[in-house]
Amino acid sequence: MPFQPVQPEKLSRSVVRQIEQLILRGILRPGERLPSERELSEKMAVSRPSLREAVAEMQSRGLLESRAGAGIFVSDALGSTFPPALCQLFATHDEAVFDYLDFRRDMEGLAGERAARLGSDADLQVINEIFLKMEAAHPKRNPADEAALDAEFHLAIVEASHNVIMLHMMRSMYDLLRQGVFYNRKVMFKQRTTRRDLLEQHRAINDALQARDPAGTRAAIEAHLDYVGVALG
Repeated sequence: MPFQPVQPEKLSRSVVRQIEQLILRGILRPGERLPSERELSEKMAVSRPSLREAVAEMQSRGLLESRAGAGIFVSDALGSTFPPALCQLFATHDEAVFDYLDFRRDMEGLAGERAARLGSDADLQVINEIFLKMEAAHPKRNPADEAALDAEFHLAIVEASHNVIMLHMMRSMYDLLRQGVFYNRKVMFKQRTTRRDLLEQHRAINDALQARDPAGTRAAIEAHLDYVGVALG
């Protein structure tokens, strides 16, 4: 029989596996700084040499990167799905904007359904808290703040869907949006009527999620992104 003796796992390998899981699940994000070596070794109950060995392995694989005088960070490259040349093509061809919105409509609709079914109570609380921040920001009329909360709200829904492939794919898509590759979200939040409509659309999405209504959540997300498409058209 092709069985082999089970070997105890090295401590450094256990450290690697734990950090990998945190990155995969989106808990550690691209560009995020890890705790100091002393703090991390204490939290994980491993020696510093074992921790250094694990970090060195993950650096060699491009998962972590060292920044002089700043510490160890999750590699920024993990958040970059699209090469700069392709991003430039997206930015200079109008049809890419509407293909992007169609893609988001389909994927976020599915993510919303999953979040309503599979999201934990804590997940839904996070989404609700972001929406409350959106409500509080609305009277202040700061387009940059409103656009940032908009992105945070949508990403929280994807995170609540508990699908790591969808999470990393959509995070890359939102990064393009933050960079203004497809359209400038801040412009939309400068228009009084549009701002009010967008807030009410996010309210409808949040209400359906809090009620754990998968079909209602998907319909609200699709209606919201259809509205964005018309506003841009």
